[in-house]
Amino acid sequence: MASVWGKIIGGVGGLALGGPIGALIGAAAGHMVDKARSQIGEPDDATKSVAFTIVTIALGAKMAKADGVVTRDEVDAFKQVFRVPPEETANVARVFDQARKDSRGFEPYARQVAGMFADNPGVLEELLYCLTRIARADGVMHPAEIDYLRSVGDIFGLDDLAFERITEITENADQSDPYKVLGVTPDVADDELKTTYRTLVRENHPDKLIAEGMPEELVELANEKLAAINDAYDRVMASRVIK
Repeated sequence: MASVWGKIIGGVGGLALGGPIGALIGAAAGHMVDKARSQIGEPDDATKSVAFTIVTIALGAKMAKADGVVTRDEVDAFKQVFRVPPEETANVARVFDQARKDSRGFEPYARQVAGMFADNPGVLEELLYCLTRIARADGVMHPAEIDYLRSVGDIFGLDDLAFERITEITENADQSDPYKVLGVTPDVADDELKTTYRTLVRENHPDKLIAEGMPEELVELANEKLAAINDAYDRVMASRVIK
């Protein structure tokens, strides 16, 4: 499978997507869009991967202004999250800057991708998780960033429990509440805890997410999220002495 970056900067994804996402790709790719006009027939899964990536950049760019300070830290954070190859750094920065200057708010981008993944809520959760990681790039989640992420989550159709579960996961598991990571309360029954855990593992498996449109470039991040879920379950089990 070809890298998602070639599809984005080549303009192919924009032709297949249309709407605000396609317009952003076209603006960033410039004349290269015309060069790719004969390649309209992009497979649906590849198109979704392009949409996921572009929206993460666009929403990250809009979020960069949420705390009132726009720096290059957010671009660097995106590069870390997506493991962007050095030769594509300039292209990512170009899309980021175009989205930041765009007069549209974040809502059109969020609504378009929410519609594309309406049947794949796990992918939308992964996108919000990516944004959460970007928000923490400077070591702290500003209140304005949390409000922004919550607004995005609302457009994605994620309830408060799902939002807390996603935003509770950190790179340092000891700093997170295992019950929140699992999306349950401390008084949850053992059987319900096990059922919830199994569902989370199934819905967050990287292979499933990639099949539903998550870019392959995010497999490492998806594995980290799954590991956090497993760790949270192990910690709760240990505290309850559940076998």
